[in-house]
Amino acid sequence: MSQNLVIIPTYNEKENIEKMIHKVFSLKPAFDLLIIDDGSPDGTAQIVKNIQQVNLTKLYLIERKGKQGLGTAYIAGFKWALEKKYDYIFEMDCDFSHNPDDLPRLLNACENGADVAVGSRYCKGGKVKNWPLGRVLMSYFASVYVRLILWINIKDTTAGFKCYKRKVLETINLDEIKFMGYAFQIEMKYAALQKGFKVVEVPITFVDRIEGVSKMSSKIFKEAFWGVIQMRFAGKQ
Repeated sequence: MSQNLVIIPTYNEKENIEKMIHKVFSLKPAFDLLIIDDGSPDGTAQIVKNIQQVNLTKLYLIERKGKQGLGTAYIAGFKWALEKKYDYIFEMDCDFSHNPDDLPRLLNACENGADVAVGSRYCKGGKVKNWPLGRVLMSYFASVYVRLILWINIKDTTAGFKCYKRKVLETINLDEIKFMGYAFQIEMKYAALQKGFKVVEVPITFVDRIEGVSKMSSKIFKEAFWGVIQMRFAGKQ
């Protein structure tokens, strides 16, 4: 078993899942992979099971009934990772908007002083490709809004490509994390900072998905907008 675990939540990712699994397993150093599938009707979980038949030692699957939200998927994955004693736990999307080749760079940041490494679109050297200008501006100014409300010095506050040292997830009370979408990503960074952990941004190039359907919705955006205000006045985690 590797000391590194990549957690990928999935819902209807049959076009991407097999390619993603093989790509992660091709990397050095080695990464184990936990897929958390929310009852994808397109058969995503079955594809994972088929691959498990030839790779039972590095590929794991948690199946859940129905769409329960990104945040609850990651919390389930974090608890599983802590139980299995992984040292470094990663979050990543399945649609290749997060480049798996950047996983070793996030790991390197945590091995060299960071407690949380964030794959950042908006720090120096970070980029976004294939997004319409309106979406780029909305995402960028959303991060500006979060920084202003929460008084935190993280440029890509909604980023979902991250590496945590185990001690961070052991220290944060995962049962008190409230939000599910973009707000979940913000809340986890805020909770880590509130606990005194060092968060470092690593520049990445974020590429919009080519295959499959985006999970972004107005409900997720509204949760993030109001959730930030709730975090600011809720006190420390």
